[in-house]
Order: sequence, then structure tokens, then C-alpha cells
Amino acid sequence: MKRKISAIISTAIITASSAMYCAMEAFATETAGGTTAAAAADGQKAANPLITLGLPLLFFLVVVYFMLIRPQKKREQEQKDLQNSIQVGDEVITTGGIIGMVVRVAEDNIVIETGGERNKIRMKNWAIAENVSAAERAKAAAPKKKTGLTSAAVLDETPKKSEKKAKKKDSEE
Repeated sequence: MKRKISAIISTAIITASSAMYCAMEAFATETAGGTTAAAAADGQKAANPLITLGLPLLFFLVVVYFMLIRPQKKREQEQKDLQNSIQVGDEVITTGGIIGMVVRVAEDNIVIETGGERNKIRMKNWAIAENVSAAERAKAAAPKKKTGLTSAAVLDETPKKSEKKAKKKDSEE
């Protein structure tokens, strides 16, 4: 889905940049009187093709980098970190959907134990899609955040309640 959207956006950018180039070229030709010789005679410069084509192309490359290349590198780095963080005893899920406990970790492959019969499967590290145990450890290690507004609101209400109670006692007496 993301690739389809990225392809549509990149096609739109290419089309827009070529349309912009054609429009600028037509404007430069019209302004120059139709020929570059006439432009030179009038003292006007024709549009620089480096600017008219280079800037949209540069913009397109920047957009492609931030939409396609950078997120892909980020995903690859996360996958590499996941593969390096696998330890014996972790519960993992493979790309094929097999769930198991890691029994042995080697350099480029691991052995997982699955099912009630304790079947062991040897597979490559790249086949691991998710490390469930590492995710649970990270979730447990993350401190629970309380927003300052909720705690401040509780503190602000406490004096008001006590003031109201004191006023009620004073009015009753």
C-alpha cells in the first residue's frame, strides 16, 4: 500500500516538474521574442535550463529520499537490532507465523522449540519477525508517565474542597 502511494506521488512530482519545465521554457521563448538571437539583441537572458530542470529534479530527489529510502533504512536497522537482541529463552514469532522459544543462538541461525511435543526447528536469523519477550521487557522497563496536568488538577481541587467544608462549618455554627 505504501509503495503504491509512493509510486503515485513520485509520478505526480515527475509530471509536475516536466510541466513546470515546459511552461518555463515556453515563457522564456515568448519573452525572448521566439529566438535566443532576438533575446541577445534585446539584452534579455533566456531561462537557464539548469535552474528550470535542476530545481524540480532536486526537489523530487529529496522527496524520494524522505519517503522511500530513509524509512526503508530505518526498518532494516530495526530488524538488524532485533536479530542481534535475540537471547536464549526468548519467545519469538517467525515470518511464517511459527511461535517458539529460543533454545540456541548461533552466529547466523537459531534453534527454536515449538509445540507440546517440543519440536525443534533450526532457522536463519532473518526469519524472525518479532521478539515477544524483548517487547514485554521493554514495556515493563518503561516507567509509567503521569501528566503534570492531571496531578496538578488533583492538587488544585484538594484546597478548594477543604475551603468549602470550612465555610460550611462556619455557616452552621
